[in-house]
Amino acid sequence: MAEISAKLVQELRQTTGAGMMDCKKALKETDGDIQKAIEWLRQKGIAKADKGAGRIAAEGLVDTYIQPGGEVGVLIEVNCQTDFVARNEAFKALVQNLAKQATTAENVEAMLAQPYIEDESVNVEDFIKQMSGQLGENIQLRRFAKYALSTGTKGIVDSYIHTGGRVGVLVELNNQNDSVSDRSEFQTLTRSVAMQVAACPNVEYVNVDEIPAEVAQKEKDIEMGRDDLANKPQNIKEKIVQGRIEKRLQEMSLLDQPYIRDQSITVEELIKQNASKLGDSVQVRRFIRYILGEGIEKQESNFAEEVAAQMGSK
Repeated sequence: MAEISAKLVQELRQTTGAGMMDCKKALKETDGDIQKAIEWLRQKGIAKADKGAGRIAAEGLVDTYIQPGGEVGVLIEVNCQTDFVARNEAFKALVQNLAKQATTAENVEAMLAQPYIEDESVNVEDFIKQMSGQLGENIQLRRFAKYALSTGTKGIVDSYIHTGGRVGVLVELNNQNDSVSDRSEFQTLTRSVAMQVAACPNVEYVNVDEIPAEVAQKEKDIEMGRDDLANKPQNIKEKIVQGRIEKRLQEMSLLDQPYIRDQSITVEELIKQNASKLGDSVQVRRFIRYILGEGIEKQESNFAEEVAAQMGSK
């Protein structure tokens, strides 16, 4: 039997609007053939052969929930088909409730099986199905990230949401003293770091030392093959490439970025300045950025037809 990957299950969910467990079963029954799995779901009455079932859910919201005290935080993405529904208050409330519920779950699959936080008579997956029917669109809980301070670790988890829920960032900063974690200056610094990550789409690591050797080697291989270096002596080529690689790796490093509110200093210098004022050691431990719909293959649609469909459904 073919291996049923989480990516394949997600693809089938997005195509049919069926639940995760139903999609898993359909793929197992059809040996991983997604087209046969769609037919299997239709035969079972789980997926409908209508235009809504096959619509790609690439709109929606990225949102966040931070527990009081900042020890646990969640960044979540919930997708729907159109921006119309993404702006709906019921959809927004659903996303907020799911973000809060995610503090108690380890992954999407586990969360979908939990009783829904606002109505324990149904699980999360079934409640999302109900909302899909109510709003007339395919709604998917796509992903979430949860940061929790490790036992004995001091610091804060915070977030930043940009452009109306299209970009979101979750960050964790650590320090040494309990009293510092509660200070407004430390909390402001954490939010500033989250905003910096949102403003720097090329940033992937906290610092250059975190960048895996294979990533650096890949960048070097790309640079060594550039046409403008083809006729250079090997020793000169190596020096040029080394300079380019150092610059490229710095572009991927958060601490090496010019601070968005003061371009005369880097983020690393910002951290050091604040640590000195706070009288404490401060470190950026980790961060994650979500961009709404990234990686989802979006279907082209006719805007006039989209509006007509929306009007017709009312």
